[in-house]
Amino acid sequence: MTPAHDPDRRRDIAHVGPVELLTPVLEESRDCFVDVLGLREVHRDDTSVYLHTWDDYQSWTVRLVQRDTAGVGRTYLRAASPQAVDRLRAGIDAAGLGRGVTSDVRGLGEVYLFADPDGHEMGLYWDVDWYRADDTDRPALKNQAAAYPGRGANLRRLDHVNHLTADVPSTSAFLRDVLGARCTEQIVKDDGSPQAVWYSVGDKTYDLVHTEDWTGHSGRLHHLAFATDTREEILRAADVCLDAGVHIETGPHKHAIQQTFFLYVWEPGGNRIEICNAGARLVLAPDWKTISWNREERAKGQAWGLKTIDTFHTHGTPVVPPPES
Repeated sequence: MTPAHDPDRRRDIAHVGPVELLTPVLEESRDCFVDVLGLREVHRDDTSVYLHTWDDYQSWTVRLVQRDTAGVGRTYLRAASPQAVDRLRAGIDAAGLGRGVTSDVRGLGEVYLFADPDGHEMGLYWDVDWYRADDTDRPALKNQAAAYPGRGANLRRLDHVNHLTADVPSTSAFLRDVLGARCTEQIVKDDGSPQAVWYSVGDKTYDLVHTEDWTGHSGRLHHLAFATDTREEILRAADVCLDAGVHIETGPHKHAIQQTFFLYVWEPGGNRIEICNAGARLVLAPDWKTISWNREERAKGQAWGLKTIDTFHTHGTPVVPPPES
């Protein structure tokens, strides 16, 4: 079982920062994110396109990277202070997972590179370039990063990342003991060991999710999630994706776990994207006790009793052969 979070522990991670998403069809993925999902292209180079969600204070939110296969690149985490970077580095180095420092990440200062126990690449940073709106997207209110785009699904911000993981218990322990995150909810097996974990680094219900990879592979992606303001915008997003020919995998409806109202689609590169309003729930209790869901409870389906589509349990990126029976 996952031990209770220590409320006296300092919060050294402020939030999940930008994420790199790998795609074999860069321009098609770019068009989906910009024209359908409502992000804004802010920069590009020979192999990648940088995109921004309209209420992200940082200079970019997602970097689409040309690769032979889909998947996730680095997930960046902003520390709560320069001192927090030093404390986290010490813990990560002690765990043997540090991979050095780089200064070549666009819009970020010095980035400390590391991996979680499953091999997912991550980067820790403090210095960051803030987004500067121009005449085409300058907001009327100066406390907003950019104007509401009024285009496509109008995704407001990055919400969370769900990584597929071969060994959930070891990754869960790393998130808790080294990064200082707290497990708000989890799926447990019959023996009580975690099969999927939802971790929060702030007051949102969750930011980093790790789900058992049924194929036994490491380092894969289940989905990248973006938040809207309301459920109605998710319903509109379903119509927008339908009209654009974007594959709708499941939804809209509501998870029992975390009570997230959701829509899952596959962008042209094959990566699963969740459109959600998970941020509508907050965990304000400093002594929050992890909620565990067992197999019997999970068998009831989603919050409204709908069956979970089979591909939700089998599809991840990069796509790999199923395990031999």
